[in-house]
Amino acid sequence: MLKIIAIGGGEIGKPGSSIQTTKIDKEIIKLSGKKNPKLLFIPTASSDAEGYYETVKKYFGHKLGCKVDVLYLIKEKINRRKIEEKILNSDIVYVGGGNTLKLMNIWRKQGVDKILKKAANEGVVLSGLSAGSICWFNYGNSDSRKFTSHSSNLIRVSGLGLINALNCPHYDIEKSRQSSLKKMMKRTAGVAIALDNCCALEVIDDKYRIISSKESANAYKIYWKAGVFKKELIKKEKNFKLLVDLLAK
Repeated sequence: MLKIIAIGGGEIGKPGSSIQTTKIDKEIIKLSGKKNPKLLFIPTASSDAEGYYETVKKYFGHKLGCKVDVLYLIKEKINRRKIEEKILNSDIVYVGGGNTLKLMNIWRKQGVDKILKKAANEGVVLSGLSAGSICWFNYGNSDSRKFTSHSSNLIRVSGLGLINALNCPHYDIEKSRQSSLKKMMKRTAGVAIALDNCCALEVIDDKYRIISSKESANAYKIYWKAGVFKKELIKKEKNFKLLVDLLAK
């Protein structure tokens, strides 16, 4: 059973910031079907930042009641069997933000991409924000270049392909995303799902809905059809709808 919650962005209480995504994060926990689920945090995109793990532990652990563990793929030598054990024994995988291109390259090199696809088939809840949102889609609108060459150019990065679309996070907060996505979709088949901060796409098997932790946070379906640019608001509704309809032009 496929269970994904992809979040456009938002803070979870790092030092000096507020907590913005609680309503969405409670849905992630609810989707696991457990009161105190085992949550595995994967901080590859932030180069295994320990401070990020401390924030996740404090928030998802102390505040929301999860049993939190971490999977370090950069600073620890960990074999594939151990990686598989950690991922498949968790109820929730939560992927942090950062450099999506680096994240995907490391995952592919270490076989984590295949293990996560296996976890998807076994009903592990797959979640995350920003890079941790992009990774579940075919592609993402990514700012990975800023981490290596300090370039502000946004690039298309290939994800795991569990959702047949391109994902664009931070659609409301980072203004360059809108013009970049418009250009990017001219040469990308299918549709893009653009997510504001504090807004998420929830997918269960072949159905979806949009959820948010802030009233003004929205999701949009972006695509080109017969040379015309289309940007459609995706309604926030309690009931799930067919994913195939969302992903069709």
